[in-house]
Amino acid sequence: MAHVIIVIHLMLVLALIGVVLLQRSEGGGLGIGGGGGGGNFMSSRSTANVLTRATAVLAGLFFVTSLVLSILAGYSRKPTTILGGSGPSAPISAPGSAPPLSGGEGGLLRQLQGAPEPAAPAAPSGPQVPQSR
Repeated sequence: MAHVIIVIHLMLVLALIGVVLLQRSEGGGLGIGGGGGGGNFMSSRSTANVLTRATAVLAGLFFVTSLVLSILAGYSRKPTTILGGSGPSAPISAPGSAPPLSGGEGGLLRQLQGAPEPAAPAAPSGPQVPQSR
């Protein structure tokens, strides 16, 4: 299904590029082409309306296929965590609860809460003076 929509999406992209390139330049932003020459075969006002409407329709279809492709990509995605667990695709726990980080009972947070606090290092009594030999 996704492959068919990708092919349709790519055909819409190519058609949209072609229709935009067929339109007459109005501003002359680069200073080239699109002048007031009478030799252009796409210079009538009705053709510009058709091209403008075709651009709008193709752009709308482009957005629709983009949304459908993003929705299809979301269906095949499985939630995973990068914080460890029992394999590469461990499911994410419910919102509001701590995920199991170590694979053991309760996870890393529970292990840290139950662990005794490390003893503080003894404070030095004063500056150490080097002794000469």
